Amino acid sequence: MLDLFDKRERSEVFRDRLAQAMRRADVNRSELARRTGAVRSTVAQLLADDAARLPNAHLAACCAQVLGVSADWLLGLTDRPERPGDVIAAAMSVTQAARASWDDELLDWHREAAGYKIRHVPATLPDMLKTEGTLRWEYERALGKTAEQAIGAMQDRLNLMRQNQSDFEVAVSLGELHAFAAGQGYYRGLAAEVRREQLEVMATAARDFFPSLRLFLFDSRRVFSAPISVFGPLVGVVYIGRFYLSFRSRDRVRMLTEQFDSLVREAEVDARDASGWLQDLAATVGE
Repeated sequence: MLDLFDKRERSEVFRDRLAQAMRRADVNRSELARRTGAVRSTVAQLLADDAARLPNAHLAACCAQVLGVSADWLLGLTDRPERPGDVIAAAMSVTQAARASWDDELLDWHREAAGYKIRHVPATLPDMLKTEGTLRWEYERALGKTAEQAIGAMQDRLNLMRQNQSDFEVAVSLGELHAFAAGQGYYRGLAAEVRREQLEVMATAARDFFPSLRLFLFDSRRVFSAPISVFGPLVGVVYIGRFYLSFRSRDRVRMLTEQFDSLVREAEVDARDASGWLQDLAATVGE
């Protein structure tokens, strides 16, 4: 059953929250009256300790607009002072995505999530496990730098991520790995020796860094995922090419976590077996 305030209780809530919002916005009575189009005596009555005065809907809305809060909050209908649009903007943001893993935004999320588990579904192979040969081939034409500058910058930042205190869970498509081994599709033109070395390095990392690094291999014909990263309970990120969609809403982060966990449950190759599987795949390169 809905709990109803009487007028005096409602006016007390409004008075206290209006005064609080005015202090935060550094707006005095005269300025609030001027900016809302009210007379100063009306504002004074709303703030008077002994008054059971409530504004009309128009004045309540104007006060909320001037002070950057929601009218519902001023009237005690919600405990969140943000306006609905501000809540959405705070919960989701769109930022430009660099093509390489030294993107400052990406690294800031890694630092923020230090100590939490980081879950990742890469667009291709995991950047933090790529060899210099793969990086050179993949990024040389796209970065506007010399290959040496690009590789050096990336390795510096990858080392920072490797030193992070977080555990990493990474889910990679089996189809992506088979295409890589065969040099097909996106990987057409990548030399066999580079592909073999890359798979061997991933196999070694999956063995040597386990369980801090857990690599799961899933069949995208059975279960699909867009490229996502989930930084503990803090931030969930979807990569859509030129942009990241990042979410801080607890519900949205939980949804992306559940998406990742579904890949783990459906994985064809468990993290304990990933190293051996990758080593076997590396042996087929060039056959």
